[in-house]
Amino acid sequence: QVQLVESGGGLVQPGGSLRLSCVVSGDYYNIGWFRQALGKEREGVACISRRDGSTHYAHAVRGRFTISRDNAEDTVYLQMNSLKPEDTGIYYCASGLYPNTLNVRAYDDWGQGTQVTVSS
Repeated sequence: QVQLVESGGGLVQPGGSLRLSCVVSGDYYNIGWFRQALGKEREGVACISRRDGSTHYAHAVRGRFTISRDNAEDTVYLQMNSLKPEDTGIYYCASGLYPNTLNVRAYDDWGQGTQVTVSS
């Protein structure tokens, strides 16, 4: 079983930046970042393949968010720039077998989440 621990969330003003971290333990193949706003379904944000580093982004965050990995440290990052109020939510990282998918059902193990609030 893969264990994941997120950190780095917080309160930021619109237009600001945050970097989320996800420390992973156990054997994993692909890591995805997801978010869930109050009263809404969980949605995929970005994912990265451990094998070749290929990435995939949701349309809503493309050009603003960047996912990266440090295999030596078993950590995956989500750099979030130009944040908007609609980016507010709990952000989760998750591990799955299939690359380049943001389908929630394709991920098996999840972290506990970290809150991101974008507000003035």
